[in-house]
Amino acid sequence: MSGNEEMIELLLRQGYADDGVAEAMKKVPRELFVHPDYAKASYSDTPLPIGLGQTISAPSIVAFMSKSLDVQDGMKMLEIGSGSGYQAAILAVLVGDSGCIYTVERIPELIALAKGNVEKLGLTNIKFIEGDGTKGYPQEAPYDRIIVTAASPSIPQPLIDQLADGGKLLIPVGSRMFQDLELVVKVGKEVETSNLMPVVFVPLIGEFGYK
Repeated sequence: MSGNEEMIELLLRQGYADDGVAEAMKKVPRELFVHPDYAKASYSDTPLPIGLGQTISAPSIVAFMSKSLDVQDGMKMLEIGSGSGYQAAILAVLVGDSGCIYTVERIPELIALAKGNVEKLGLTNIKFIEGDGTKGYPQEAPYDRIIVTAASPSIPQPLIDQLADGGKLLIPVGSRMFQDLELVVKVGKEVETSNLMPVVFVPLIGEFGYK
């Protein structure tokens, strides 16, 4: 059994992943997305530096966020914070060839890194956009699901506006040090918000995030 498979089996036993997320993660080796200096820790359940002050999230967080969004085949999704491309790659497998992931990243070097990583897996349903993620990407709205992989002091209104009716948004909200992972469900013009778990993410920088 590979390190990836052992990690996924553990995530299943601990309840972070469900069967669908586990199958997607099996197709996305984490070792392709970590910095070479940390390759030996690829399958440890810990965040790792990817350069430029950013990190790749712990596998348990990636699995839990993917599971909590209940991603289905054919969905159109928006990701804020591409990082090294790991989360986007898993989501791309979950939505399948008929779905699409739009991922917004403010750091050009990370876009280049993430593009190179997902190309190794032959994934073609991920579109990378350089820009202020707190503004979302209105050109392709509305989205069935939105995932934010950085911490915001509040939920950016543009992301709520770009969420489809019945859609779900997942975002860490709080201070720069500690946050709560909040799940937002949009029903008509109303939103229902619930706290899922305490988390620690790098800050979301932008007009509607941290300055």
